[in-house]
Amino acid sequence: MSAEGAGPGLGLWLGSEPGPLCPEHGQDLSWFCGSERRPVCAACAGVGGRCQGHRICRAEERAEELRSMASSARELVIQRLSLVRSLCESEEQRLLEQVHGEEERAHQSILTQRVHWAEALQKLDTIRNSLVDMLTHLDDLQLIQKEQEIFERTEEAEGILDPQESEKLNFNEKCTWSPLLTQLWATAVGALQEGLDDSELFLAGMEEVRIEEKTVSPSLQLSEDRRTLTFSAKKSKAFADGPERFDHWPNALAATSFQEGLHAWMVNVQNSCAYNVGVASSQLPRKGSGSDCRLGHNAYSWVFSRYDQEFRFSHNPQHDPLGLLQCPAQLGVLLDLQAQELLFFEPASGTVLYSHRASFPRPLFPVFAVAHQTISIIH
Repeated sequence: MSAEGAGPGLGLWLGSEPGPLCPEHGQDLSWFCGSERRPVCAACAGVGGRCQGHRICRAEERAEELRSMASSARELVIQRLSLVRSLCESEEQRLLEQVHGEEERAHQSILTQRVHWAEALQKLDTIRNSLVDMLTHLDDLQLIQKEQEIFERTEEAEGILDPQESEKLNFNEKCTWSPLLTQLWATAVGALQEGLDDSELFLAGMEEVRIEEKTVSPSLQLSEDRRTLTFSAKKSKAFADGPERFDHWPNALAATSFQEGLHAWMVNVQNSCAYNVGVASSQLPRKGSGSDCRLGHNAYSWVFSRYDQEFRFSHNPQHDPLGLLQCPAQLGVLLDLQAQELLFFEPASGTVLYSHRASFPRPLFPVFAVAHQTISIIH
């Protein structure tokens, strides 16, 4: 497009004060060079100018193009958020219906059991009266002759007292499980942790986690900020031994413990091919090379672990392999003590790597182990 006869400068046609002038020619920047992606003047765009032969258009045309692009982007955001909102509302409705259905089922089971026990009590009362009548009115010989009947009545009474489908009386919490909700929850918490300052993190349940120096294994080096653990094949003598220190396995506990509520923290694991990250009870033994001190191999610890290219969740005898397509660079940990749930996720994508529900003891500590290079708690 020719730059001759250019209209008013970019600032004037936008209805504002005159904009900056071309530093080379002192003219209005009324054109836009698509090749250099910057406003230029008519002299720059014309014959002999520095932008001759480039993709040139009027500045107002470029502005209109940008408005159109912004409008399309806005519509895309609204469309996608509308879809997410619709999915969330549908999932909310589905889960609430499941909870209501489970509540009704449990309630009906209780009513059924009440009827059963009312009938059972009536039967027991009839058997009791029959046995009392025998013992009261029969002589010894007649009582001996009634031995079989007494035995049968006693067996019948014992059968009445047997539990009747007692499991159905419990509320099944699995009715609230939702992969969609869990992933959205993990993504939301991860986004909160990245976007909030320290005071807001506290209110949102995010944690300022640091390592407790007194627990650090001699096989590990702790950074000055107490967030990074580095494995060393040669045990350090810098740490004095004490009852809280792990003396064999390369473990360390956080200084913070949790009794209730929602808690989250993230760990940079991209440099290590051998690590454990999770939570542990204060009862976790510290001394010796036995499995009772090894993370994930006892009743006191719940960890996400990596060894080379193998990933798994470990707790006591449970070792669930995880088929991950790629090694996570960061690992997020969510601990919801109200819901009794421990969740591991990848912060970058919000992908849930593993979720575990249990009746956790209190208090619980973030726990770490590393046997190759370093892992770091992300601030």
